[in-house]
Amino acid sequence: MKKKKDRSKYIYYVIASGCLILFALILISSLIDIGEKFRNLDDRFGKYIEIGFYCLVAFLTWILIIHPIRVIVKSPSLSIVTTMDKHDSRAVKIYKKVSKNIVKNNDLPNDQALMLTSYKNSDELLLNLNYVFENTIKKQLNRVIISNAKTVMISTAICQSARFDMLTVFAVNLKMVKELVQKCGFRPSMKNLSKLTINVFSTALIAEGLENLTLDDVMPKSAVNAIADVPMLGKVLESVTQGAANALLTIRIGCVTRRYLFADGSVVTKEDIRRQAYKETLKILPMVVADTVSFFPKKIVKFFSKNKNDEEVVNDAK
Repeated sequence: MKKKKDRSKYIYYVIASGCLILFALILISSLIDIGEKFRNLDDRFGKYIEIGFYCLVAFLTWILIIHPIRVIVKSPSLSIVTTMDKHDSRAVKIYKKVSKNIVKNNDLPNDQALMLTSYKNSDELLLNLNYVFENTIKKQLNRVIISNAKTVMISTAICQSARFDMLTVFAVNLKMVKELVQKCGFRPSMKNLSKLTINVFSTALIAEGLENLTLDDVMPKSAVNAIADVPMLGKVLESVTQGAANALLTIRIGCVTRRYLFADGSVVTKEDIRRQAYKETLKILPMVVADTVSFFPKKIVKFFSKNKNDEEVVNDAK
């Protein structure tokens, strides 16, 4: 039985590695196409523009993809601790490292920061960790998920490029996993990280396909016909629907990541996680959609108000 479990673990490793390689090939292919277009812009300076573009891409790839993966993999894993005696020196060392990471990457109240830096023994440290998780970290994780879901919804709703949507969703979901890991101070087990990699890649591919989503796919024909009578409303609603679908997928990735973190760290029971995971996804989505939809009118009103004020200043000056 144990050998079968170990074998399934390596299967996840292979699939996750394949997903990363496939994503890299898709990214390189897209970038070469864009680079060639830059080269053909000008006979004299085209090749320099292309080189500059590739340098910029290399920098962004490091910031948005390689660095988050590096941060995640280098973080300690509490799944190792669950197989040890909590008084074992290795376990205590991991708990101390997790505590340091939490204090470093979170805006904790002074009393909670003190709990994670001043303790008498490993038992007290473990109790303090659980207390901080329950009272502070869990709330901050929700904020991270909501923030990244809003980013995905806005970017995929505005941009009308399927390939850009795929790259954006992949990068934002990877960033979200990194931020969740930093908030918790530890990462999921390598097996669960492999599952997350597969989920993130699958979500990115779905995001590319959602660019072709129309109102006919999600609304009754009578409603679509009524909307068609209002200029531009149908296009706006299609973009919002595509963005909301991508946000839903991002929230799900965040909830799955949190589930893995809590399961590996034994912070909550697996039964509680299983029961709450999908409920929380559907509970968070309306907040993300409401905040994102209200974002656009505020910006538009602010823009026109600013222009109006500028005109009044000019008229007064005259």
